[in-house]
Amino acid sequence: MGNNFFRFKHFVVRQEEAAMKVGVDSVLLGSWADVGNARRILDVGTGTGLLALMAAQRKPDAVIDAVEIDENACRQARLNVAESPWPERICVICDDVRDYADRCSVRYDLIISNPPFFTASLKPDDEKRGTARHNDSLPHRDLIAVSARLLAPEGLLAVVLPPSEARSMIADAGSYGLFVKRILHVRSLPSKPVYRMFVAFSSADGPVDEQALCIEKADRTDYTDEYKHLTKDFYLKFQV
Repeated sequence: MGNNFFRFKHFVVRQEEAAMKVGVDSVLLGSWADVGNARRILDVGTGTGLLALMAAQRKPDAVIDAVEIDENACRQARLNVAESPWPERICVICDDVRDYADRCSVRYDLIISNPPFFTASLKPDDEKRGTARHNDSLPHRDLIAVSARLLAPEGLLAVVLPPSEARSMIADAGSYGLFVKRILHVRSLPSKPVYRMFVAFSSADGPVDEQALCIEKADRTDYTDEYKHLTKDFYLKFQV
């Protein structure tokens, strides 16, 4: 996925200036997040703008704000939004989301984020890619704290993380009044361990809807029907 653009069914994502390119994690998160009751949506760390664009496609009556700290990525996201079918519904904001939260009067029905993953691993030589992948610039606890401030009373926070980071975020969330509502455990193959957890938090502490998904079939000849069904509205290769 190192091309300068990625074509989806209803929009194109250009990515030459973005540190993190279009990937399976974001496409799955954008497909899985519950947009049913969302009229105001916030995409934290929008990068190319992919999650904001997916939200706009899935929820035609929603208004989406997309916050990104990196100026190059902001330019990229704004270009992608301008060339999309929904430029009037998506606003790209170049800012640290913590500063944005300090002055934001809006409360969001859904906050989505594919946040920086890594806490204590070696950083790549590429500084921009390091910022995008390591959570020094936005620790997960800060993402939880900001989300707790910006969510509407019935709002949801949806994120994707490796299992260890996801469990740490789950442990921290209760301190900010957020509790797990949904979890999706994702494997690349049936024989492989879970490598991503998609987690939705809300202010209501209750039963957790916990499910699993495998991306490819065991013989690696095709994608699973579940993966195709979840992402079929976006990937060109999957039929609706």
